[in-house]
Amino acid sequence: MESTRFSFLYRDLLPSAETLEKTIGYMPGESPEPVTELIKAVLESVSDQHDAKAEYRIFNNIGLFPSEKVITLNGTKFDVKTIIYNQIKKSEELALFICTAGEKIGVRSRECMKSNDLLRGYIYDVVGSAIVESAADRMQNELQKIMAASGRHITNRFSPGYCGWDVSQQHYLFSFFPNNYCGITLSESALMSPIKSVSGIIGIGKEVRFGRYQCQLCDERTCLYRNRR
Repeated sequence: MESTRFSFLYRDLLPSAETLEKTIGYMPGESPEPVTELIKAVLESVSDQHDAKAEYRIFNNIGLFPSEKVITLNGTKFDVKTIIYNQIKKSEELALFICTAGEKIGVRSRECMKSNDLLRGYIYDVVGSAIVESAADRMQNELQKIMAASGRHITNRFSPGYCGWDVSQQHYLFSFFPNNYCGITLSESALMSPIKSVSGIIGIGKEVRFGRYQCQLCDERTCLYRNRR
């Protein structure tokens, strides 16, 4: 089992002001000045933080069960369902990962919401989501480079709660991170804290490929991976 850990500065992960404008409903460069100034203030207020962390662990003793659409790892059964299984099925190894933007940005968002500063709170929330996804992208890119050096490829990353994979199996996934460098905890219903966190699996092998998410096969309309490469 190989384990690799990452720590990121927020300034290296922040979305652009234009991206935030688009996310909150404006065309880039067309938001009113108060909104533009608020976006700028939020980005500046978090740029010096360094709470984002990620970790992946690679396992090679995997079992693949096509009729059940199940993957096993050290005796633990991941019932990933059809869409994910079809992307993972040619894997020779499996990387499990966890990643977080940390607690502070979520706290800031909630504080703003409680004080009725709703737009600022929403912008903090959007920035937190962007940070954790950017951190996961960087972690995945590094994994891809390492695998490419030995002639192997990786799949997209897939998380419990998407494509039919029951979110409760997040408990099984976290059992493979006993030291939990990222410091993420799970509620009984498998919700992560800090809330701006992600976890999941990535397939590794000579025959797997990284490509578009199979969004046309999935009915999860709010999925954060929809139409991403």
